Amino acid sequence: MAKNNLKDSIKRLKEIVEWFEKQKEIDIELGLEKVKEGANLIKESKEQLKDIENEFEKVKKSLVDEE
Repeated sequence: MAKNNLKDSIKRLKEIVEWFEKQKEIDIELGLEKVKEGANLIKESKEQLKDIENEFEKVKKSLVDEE
């Protein structure tokens, strides 16, 4: 599965939440697949946020080093 960008991941997570909210009677198997997809998206998003945080720290450090 290709990694989504952060914006796409958040959009997909919202779609999954909306799907659950619209269900009157949830198909357990389909619900489980959506939960698994959501968990993977959250994991990917956390990794992407950590990468972004590391990039910000590098930029911050380079600015401090220039002073």
